[in-house]
Amino acid sequence: MAQQQAAAVDQQLDSQSGQSPREDMISCVTALEAALLPCLPARELQAIDRSPHPSHQIDVERHARDFMEAAKKLQLYFISLQREDQPTKVETLRKEIAVMEEELKTKNDLIEKHQRLIQGWRNDLKAQLDKHNNELERV
Repeated sequence: MAQQQAAAVDQQLDSQSGQSPREDMISCVTALEAALLPCLPARELQAIDRSPHPSHQIDVERHARDFMEAAKKLQLYFISLQREDQPTKVETLRKEIAVMEEELKTKNDLIEKHQRLIQGWRNDLKAQLDKHNNELERV
């Protein structure tokens, strides 16, 4: 029976793999609930069937309620973690702008460096041309 339940949970998780992360997390908590509810002590479950006392029923319901509250807290915790990990659109745009500005600054520095090199080469070529023109004038 435990193998059947594990297979059912695996099948449920496999079929839901195309969902959003939030839905995946909720489905995991649901699978957790489905897997753990049958784990209540068998004696308590059998006692409900055989016992005329409503206290046994209340006991099992209390355990189930406690489990559900714990699962909800777990779900809320993971949702809060998920929200912390995902930056807002404004933060994302600010980061992209900062990256673009840094790239622009780097490219401007590179352009200035090449312009200085080109200007140096022009000066060298002009000096060389003047030298050759002077030599030609002498001849």
